Amino acid sequence: METVVWIVHVLAALGVVGLVLMQHGKGADMGAAFGSGASGSLFGSTGSANFLSRATAILAAVFFVTSMTLTYISGSKSKPAGVMQSQKQVLPAAQPAAPASPVGPDSKAKDIPN
Repeated sequence: METVVWIVHVLAALGVVGLVLMQHGKGADMGAAFGSGASGSLFGSTGSANFLSRATAILAAVFFVTSMTLTYISGSKSKPAGVMQSQKQVLPAAQPAAPASPVGPDSKAKDIPN
């Protein structure tokens, strides 16, 4: 299920980017009014703007819904404990450190040549 939502999410994002790039700026309508080639297009001079803006709005809504769905899915999963929280064992009490060089009658220091 999550994979399907991810695929729809990515396709909606790419669709929104593509539709936004295909839309004309506000200055393009003025050129269409004076006989530019856009007025003779498939949708007419204003039909393409309405179609593209509606398609963009629909894909933006799909993108929003898939974003919220992915957030819900990731929040409902059981998450593993963090590194520090996964340590369930109790550390032993600190013991005094042994001397670095043993001295005394039972030490092996006498085995070391001078």
